[in-house]
Amino acid sequence: MRSVLKVSKTVDDAVKDALEELDSDKEDVQIEILTEPSKGFLGFIGNKDAKVKVTVTNDPVESIENFMNMLFNKMNIKAKCIAERKGRNINVNITDISSTDMGIIIGKRGNTLDAIQYLLSLFINRKRENYIKVLVDTKGYRKKREETLIRLANKMAQKVQYTKDSIRLEPMNPYERRIIHSALQNVEGVSTHSEGEEPYRRVIIEAK
Repeated sequence: MRSVLKVSKTVDDAVKDALEELDSDKEDVQIEILTEPSKGFLGFIGNKDAKVKVTVTNDPVESIENFMNMLFNKMNIKAKCIAERKGRNINVNITDISSTDMGIIIGKRGNTLDAIQYLLSLFINRKRENYIKVLVDTKGYRKKREETLIRLANKMAQKVQYTKDSIRLEPMNPYERRIIHSALQNVEGVSTHSEGEEPYRRVIIEAK
């Protein structure tokens, strides 16, 4: 288990420094106060700072990697999971995977990948006070999908500008709809909105 020793004027400051270095939340660590702070003679001679030992007892990154390895085993897929935490986000990258297995993991228009991401988010945030956002990707699929959606949005916008007819795009999840809205928010002559109920909610592109 990862642990650090920190010394500061107060216990709270020492714990805060330790949590920042470990990139962890207070609910995921064990805190040992090794030395209480105290004031010396005349308030400054012989002052003692607080000293704490903070140990990670519940590592979300390790939990995610274990969860994904179990999932790979259940799906009979050979792959490797690399999870990296950055503040309130954990990026999960699936690597060392064949093209066939990658297609299974991604699913139609990323539906399976989104489902895995949703399950991971539920798993890691159960009983947590501080929410952690989880993003799952494999071989840059998310970026490629975003570029495809932006090209589609611009192409359909040009068609709307020319014909003045509204266009209904295929149903998309909230993340993909946001990409479409963002790509066209400053395009002259068109506007966008979403309609329908999940999971069949879709973007409508129409002439202003």
